[in-house]
Amino acid sequence: MERLEQALFRLEQGFELQFRLGPTLQGKEVQVYTNYPAKGHMFDRLKYHSLDWVYPNGREDDSDKYCRLDLTVAGSFQYYFSCGDEEKVSSGYIVVDPVLRVGGNNDVLLLDCISSQTYLAKCLGPLDKWLDRVRVAKETGYNMIHFTPLQKLGLSGFCYSIADQLELNPDFSTEGKHCTWRDIGNLVETLRKEWNMVCITDVVYNHTAADSEWIHLHPECGYNLVNSPYLKPAWLLDRLLWHLNCEVANGKYAEQGVPACIQDEHHINALRGVLWQQVFSRLRLWEFLQVNVDEAVEQFKQLLQEEAHVPECKKQLKIVQDLQHRRFGNKVDMNSALNIFWPHSMSPSDIQECCNSFRGRLEELNLDAYKEMNHHAEQATDCIVRNVVHEHLSDQGPKLGPVSRKYPLCPRYFIFPFEEMTFDEETQLMEQRDKACHFLAHDGFVKGNDLSRDFVGPGSQVYLRRELVCLGNTIKLRYGEKPEDCPYLWARMKLYTEITAKVFSGVCLVNCLSTPLHVAERMLDQARCLRPDLYVVAELIIREVLQNVCVARLGITSLIRGKQSHQHCEQGDWLSWFGREPVGAFVQPSLRPLIPAFAHTMFMDISPNNHSPIQACSVYDFLPSSVLVSMACCATGSTRGYDELLPYQISMVGDNHIYTCWNSDAQTSDQVNLQTGILAGKLALNRLHQQLAAEGFTQVDLEQLDEDVVAVTRHCPSSHQSVVAVLRRAVKNPETHHYAFDVPPMFIPGQIKEVILEALTIVSTSSNRKDDKNINGLPERTVEIKEHIQLKDSRVVKKANMVSKENSVVQEIVFEKFPPGCIIIFRVTLDPWSQEQLGALRRQLIQFSPQYQTCSLAELRTPSVLTKPIMSRLTLADMNMLLYRCDAEEREGGGGCYSVPTWLPLKYGGLQGLMSVMAEIRPKNDLGHPLCDNLRQGDWMMDYVSNRLLAKGGTVGEVGHWFQAMFGYLKHIPRYLVPCYFDSIIQGAYTTALEAVFKQMSSFVQNGSSLVKQLALGSVQMCGVCHSWALPTLSPHLNDVPYRLNGVTNQEEQCCMSMAAGLPHSCAGILRCWGRDTFISLRGLLLLTGRHLEARNIILAFAGTLRYGLIPNLLGRGSSARFNSRDAVWWWLQCIREYCTLVPDGVSILKCPVSRMYPTNVSEPQPAGAWDQPLYDVIQEAMQRHMQCIQFRETNAGPQLDPNMTEEGFNVEAGVDQTTGFIYGGNRFNCGTWMDKMGESTKAQNKGIPATPRDGSAVEIVGLCKSIVHWLVKLHNNGHFPYKAVNIRRGGQTYSVSYVEWDCKIQENFEKKFYISHDPEDSEDKHPELVHKRGIYKDSFGASSPWCDYQLRPNFPIAMVVAPELFTVVKAWEALGIAEKKLLGPLGMKTLDPDDMVYCGVYDKNLDNNNFNQAKGFNYHQGPEWLWLLSYFLRAKLYFAKKIGKETYDKTANLVKNILSRHNVHLERSHWKGLPELTNENGQHCPFSSESQASSIATILEVLYDL
Repeated sequence: MERLEQALFRLEQGFELQFRLGPTLQGKEVQVYTNYPAKGHMFDRLKYHSLDWVYPNGREDDSDKYCRLDLTVAGSFQYYFSCGDEEKVSSGYIVVDPVLRVGGNNDVLLLDCISSQTYLAKCLGPLDKWLDRVRVAKETGYNMIHFTPLQKLGLSGFCYSIADQLELNPDFSTEGKHCTWRDIGNLVETLRKEWNMVCITDVVYNHTAADSEWIHLHPECGYNLVNSPYLKPAWLLDRLLWHLNCEVANGKYAEQGVPACIQDEHHINALRGVLWQQVFSRLRLWEFLQVNVDEAVEQFKQLLQEEAHVPECKKQLKIVQDLQHRRFGNKVDMNSALNIFWPHSMSPSDIQECCNSFRGRLEELNLDAYKEMNHHAEQATDCIVRNVVHEHLSDQGPKLGPVSRKYPLCPRYFIFPFEEMTFDEETQLMEQRDKACHFLAHDGFVKGNDLSRDFVGPGSQVYLRRELVCLGNTIKLRYGEKPEDCPYLWARMKLYTEITAKVFSGVCLVNCLSTPLHVAERMLDQARCLRPDLYVVAELIIREVLQNVCVARLGITSLIRGKQSHQHCEQGDWLSWFGREPVGAFVQPSLRPLIPAFAHTMFMDISPNNHSPIQACSVYDFLPSSVLVSMACCATGSTRGYDELLPYQISMVGDNHIYTCWNSDAQTSDQVNLQTGILAGKLALNRLHQQLAAEGFTQVDLEQLDEDVVAVTRHCPSSHQSVVAVLRRAVKNPETHHYAFDVPPMFIPGQIKEVILEALTIVSTSSNRKDDKNINGLPERTVEIKEHIQLKDSRVVKKANMVSKENSVVQEIVFEKFPPGCIIIFRVTLDPWSQEQLGALRRQLIQFSPQYQTCSLAELRTPSVLTKPIMSRLTLADMNMLLYRCDAEEREGGGGCYSVPTWLPLKYGGLQGLMSVMAEIRPKNDLGHPLCDNLRQGDWMMDYVSNRLLAKGGTVGEVGHWFQAMFGYLKHIPRYLVPCYFDSIIQGAYTTALEAVFKQMSSFVQNGSSLVKQLALGSVQMCGVCHSWALPTLSPHLNDVPYRLNGVTNQEEQCCMSMAAGLPHSCAGILRCWGRDTFISLRGLLLLTGRHLEARNIILAFAGTLRYGLIPNLLGRGSSARFNSRDAVWWWLQCIREYCTLVPDGVSILKCPVSRMYPTNVSEPQPAGAWDQPLYDVIQEAMQRHMQCIQFRETNAGPQLDPNMTEEGFNVEAGVDQTTGFIYGGNRFNCGTWMDKMGESTKAQNKGIPATPRDGSAVEIVGLCKSIVHWLVKLHNNGHFPYKAVNIRRGGQTYSVSYVEWDCKIQENFEKKFYISHDPEDSEDKHPELVHKRGIYKDSFGASSPWCDYQLRPNFPIAMVVAPELFTVVKAWEALGIAEKKLLGPLGMKTLDPDDMVYCGVYDKNLDNNNFNQAKGFNYHQGPEWLWLLSYFLRAKLYFAKKIGKETYDKTANLVKNILSRHNVHLERSHWKGLPELTNENGQHCPFSSESQASSIATILEVLYDL
């Protein structure tokens, strides 16, 4: 069950979002709820509604059902789901991106097109000059303006210290014109409509200016000592530190080593001592955590003497926190004290002893409190000292000079709005509520703070430990958990939000990490009510998990990331937000899993809070840095001043300089134009950035060519045009630092059409100079640019040659002169031949998806093979060759599966082998996978796919020609595109093939769920025409038998399909066809899928091999068959019954001719047609011989037949107990049922000993026999079977036993002999001492080792399914319950009760040790969990649940669905696309199991059919 609260799911409007059940939820009552607004309703975060389930196949199938949302509203929306009685099991968020619109026609501005420029509002001056000043953004190609807060600021002038959230900054007004919010709105709308620019602004929710008038009228809106009394110790510390600061400034502690001018480590060490002695020792802050021991003991003693308490058994003494946080204010929970310290008697001595013990414990607790507070004091000391070192000593700090009131030792954490007084006088104010309410806490931030933690809230010690980086010009706002906690503040901020949302298209959340999530959530909800497509940005420098929580809950559209931040992280981390997908990325299907995403990025070359880059690197680095940002496939941003080469950071606090205005003919220092700084370059870059996003250049590659040379490629996946930017960084000033002259050549795939931009920062001839009023850049620098020139006209490129590199033709670029600070951007297209081939290929791919329509080209002469349907003529046997064939099967024809160098061989030679790998590579765009490397390096894989099919010939060969033609295009396109288009071809062909497969199958499959279809493909996977070890030849008199021309003899021969038992071990050669496995699997793989003719042929082929009354277990084409299986014949007979029942006119098979290979037990193999008889005669012979009793010794018995078998083991016996009607057989030296493991270890001395002989009457064989006998009675009565009895000879006489009589005998005796009753005196129990579980059915009856009869195994459910009439409903249900509890595993059934002494759940056939029960896989059927048995258990559960009643059936059906969901998951994840033969205990993978087993797939499909 996925928990996705911390995952980020982003979607664009217009998408359909589907919720589907995971495996653990299938079969359970699940309901999905969301607060995404229903159609016609407004969004309400607290209002959830349920979503209706959609059933795509019209059936209530949990594996495919889904509920959906059509996303047309932007914002953050929560979903959760309930399961059964659990109201809220799991939840998550989805973020839907807004749609921004600009211009008079409301054109869409794509998020990746955004180029934003930030303006400090205070530097804009009066409003009437704004258009001239922000025109700089328009003329340099920006389409978004980001304003810092426009509200009235506090006296500090700090941009984010807002004095009045509702009032516009009065600085924007002039004497003759009072500026209003309406004026701002009109300007913003002008910019949107006429300049095509979006405007956003900052919102600040976490603090207000320290001099805000309203906060002093409503001190409850901040954290003070009245509403937050837990801050009292921190406040006392803050005040005493201030007094210490004043004293240090006055020189009081100079003699103690702490002068006002702190200069070295000695002063710092002395400061530590002064802090401890003069501050912490004096404050005695531990007393706020302690208990008054004397008072508590006295109260305790009085309670003891009253004897009014009944002690309980509790060991923890509880301390109750004093809500007012006074010294020694904490109290003791006297109930817990009395429980712990209750005296033995009420004598004075015992009472006094208890009081003494109680006192001792309180003193221990007080000591713990003392240590705790001392720990906080140590941390506070460290923080204070670190602050002093940074501000007064460090070279990286401001070096503030001597300690003074202006530059104190440490910042003040609380405001003190009263006249100064002594510390003792201040302390008295703390308990005066009218005064204490005005001691408000300043805001700030805590490095590494947990997003969910309120660092000023109860339990936080940030202020006490001095961990806050304090903003002394602000006051932290206290919202509480809901509006009722602080009505005035919530109402004020709601109005502030509404004013902002009415004017601006978006907001930037300032100090997002310091703003309570629920507050920001509520405010943004309010903003979206007024502006549904609100654009929200924020800067979050925290761990990704916490970042995702914030983005998801608030619906943040873009995260601000500075160019500087990528220098501090791994390339892979920041590349994830630099671009959407890599160049050559795979085409994703339209319906695909929604995977967690990275937040959309606004990549900034500089943000307002960063230092000017000139302070960190040279002026020559501005231009290349801008290119790096502009080439990102995301929103981009800058701050006004960067493009003008501003050499310093504009102060966020006190700078009163004004931005310059735009004038294309600028002559003065208060004006700028394209000759200023890098403005001309930025205009070209912004235009390019927006063009690339608008034209779908979504793929990005970034390559480090040299130490300071970087290449960035933007690629369009439809047109396959590229834009390649090459830039040379100049972090160190090239005027003073030596850079290498030569730059290595670079190689660009394709043909360079033009140089879009070539630019270099140079010395300017401008005469402009800086002034004291305006914000000026470096006038002596500008940028020299050339746009849209030919390669030959470039000053940077020396030559460009077409060369061969890594199997591709590329353009080699040799640089003539590429100094630091230089950039060049190329437009690249495919060469004409590649363009033509790719266009033709896309034309062909339109048949698979319309998205290839773009840039497709019609050919003059399309190969004829591409004009025909590629799959419609293929049979399902052909599909086996096209899609599957594992390595062993391929090698029979002289081939093998493709092996990827440095990796692994594919699982199949057919398309599924590739699809299984591509399904893992594609969603992750893992272009570095060895398979992708192999495709880029050569054509080997393409040739393998087409040549393999061509070699098959026929209709399969035609598909090979189709692939050959498609790959003909693929071989002539750039190699970096080969993996993507190879995948498109393979995926398209594969999908078309599956559609053709399902069209040839039954309505059960065609209308079935995805799980049904996946399992039905097992029919194609397992069933194919084999060149060697095929089925025995059928009668020449049989109609509709497939024939083919033998390529060697040039003669027609039958080519009937055979069924593999499992992959990869039992699918080729003599090991391919097993009678038992074939007929356990035939109903599911052939009959339910509608492959009736193939089923008939297999039934008749095995009928022709009948000998001794048995069919072979190991077929060996009949002539090399082994007849050592007692149960295979009964599975064969059961399949005939199923064929007659399920197939229209199925009973006609009974009259079909069977060519008998062995007309008698001693016959040599006969040719087809030499001895034909109808199938009903063969059936009768099998029944007759069992009733007569089968006894023979296997032909060619001895070590040459089976090296592990003892001599007695080759003796085969099977018959009918005349008393009970049960089939019996076997001996203790052989194993004739499906549990057929023969011991092989000489070391463990189990060689030649069967692990599970199951001699006597095996429960499933008795059930199968009952099913057949009962069926034959009906057949005879209906005139379809000519025999009503079998004859036996005893003592020279012939006796007749009717099928009715036989049927009745089994019915009468089954529960008597097999059921282990709860009555220990039951007369039918011959060995009560062996019973270890009651209420179950025996595994066998009459075994040579009686204890084997009583073992709990999962075989009895088989009898329940094939012959349910044998079982009493109540007894059956109880037995199934015990089996469920003891045997049910995740994917299969344990083959033995875990309580059994020989149980071992891990199968290892290579292990050869001294353990008799394990060596050489002896425990094959003694614990490992087999899948095919699970299906019979589930089918039995369903059958008897229906007998009990609807409620029981519904619960059982849900259980079955839940169990089968695990098989669905396994199928999806398995490269084999099959279900294994078995697993080790608890569903663990078993390396010795077949990875895909016919019986596992078939029988699970049967469960779904029953459902």
